[in-house]
Amino acid sequence: MIRDMREDDSVSVLSIYKEAIEEGESTFTVTLPPWPAFNNAHLPYLRFVYEEDGHVLGWIAVSRVYGAPAYDGYLEESIYVAKKARGRGVGKALIEHLIEESEKMGIWTLYGCIFKKNIASISLHEKAGFRIIGERRKSARDKFGVWLDTVLVERRSPLF
Repeated sequence: MIRDMREDDSVSVLSIYKEAIEEGESTFTVTLPPWPAFNNAHLPYLRFVYEEDGHVLGWIAVSRVYGAPAYDGYLEESIYVAKKARGRGVGKALIEHLIEESEKMGIWTLYGCIFKKNIASISLHEKAGFRIIGERRKSARDKFGVWLDTVLVERRSPLF
């Protein structure tokens, strides 16, 4: 079941994020932010969790790409799935739900920045209609000090 993310999901959401940070395969973040910082980094709408048998198995949320009002319909998405739930369609369900709900709100473009080595995430996004728009070589160092390339993806809604 996909539903809106609530504050009482904070432990589960941050646990999934912590898992990703520790793996070092999908985020440049090196320390887990406290919930207030996480909460402030994402918009208060278009935040969803995938829940199964009372357990949150993944989450997706959006943030602003640019601060100017002209870009209000252009948002960056972040998606994370618990290791134990990967390969089960959780990410697919979350991203499809985000697309549907974002279009209802007039969002014309969803954008993402993915580690080039994260083939599974790139594939997930491409299957959901995102296209690769570029690559950043040696974007930043990961938590191990290794320079990583990132792939930029976006999905332009056909409705706008």
